Amino acid sequence: MFYNFEGENLNMLLVTDIGNTNMVVGIYDGEILKAQWRLSSILHTPDELGIYLINLLHTENLKPDQISGAAFASVVPSLDFSFKQAVKKFFKVDALQVNYLTDTGMKILYKNPQGLGADRIVNSVAGIAKYGAPLIIADYGTAITFDVVNSDGAYLGGAIAPGLNSGISALFSKAAKLPEVALSIPKSVIGQNTDEAIQAGIIFGNAGLTDHIVNLIQDELKIKAAVIATGGHAKLIAKVSKSIQHVETWLTLEGLKLIYDRNNKN
Repeated sequence: MFYNFEGENLNMLLVTDIGNTNMVVGIYDGEILKAQWRLSSILHTPDELGIYLINLLHTENLKPDQISGAAFASVVPSLDFSFKQAVKKFFKVDALQVNYLTDTGMKILYKNPQGLGADRIVNSVAGIAKYGAPLIIADYGTAITFDVVNSDGAYLGGAIAPGLNSGISALFSKAAKLPEVALSIPKSVIGQNTDEAIQAGIIFGNAGLTDHIVNLIQDELKIKAAVIATGGHAKLIAKVSKSIQHVETWLTLEGLKLIYDRNNKN
């Protein structure tokens, strides 16, 4: 660790997961996730993004010169350049962008790895580190992704389904009389009004989707695998799912830290 005369740690890591709907930002102080934020993914110029990130640091009394490294995963190509430039200009470091070519220590058996979302790679690396293999990870974001790691710790692939908010938005846009509702667990699967009926369909429907896909994966693997949930709606679905064993809210950030450390040993 490096400190200045005021005792401030000058060796912190900025990690960022850029998704289609949300951007998750975290700051690691050594092995401790010191701060984290879940924000909307809005297109920014490098200057806008840089100021945005600095303002987040200020909410935790952190300074740009305390950041000595950065790593990010992105599924929004239009933001990749802006993020790299913002980190370079405002934090004076080069951001490691994780993709299928990055040294993660995990073998990827996906047939077209260039089309594999970086967040899925990062989640799998973190999942293996915490729970070993085999492993199933369900990530609840704009899409629901299921990622599968075999007994040898190799990434196999998975499944992709529409996310919870995507389902509600589709209902709202296609059915004029159906309202957009808040995502919460209704008292019964038999909704007593329109809002409850939509909530029941979305929440219990996606929990059932989760359990069915997990069961099919387990059958195909022919071995029981640990099941982890992450993403913005992980806690919500885990309350009604029968197959989710662990909820790891900041799994992607943990994976970015592990991969950064692996690629910057010196």
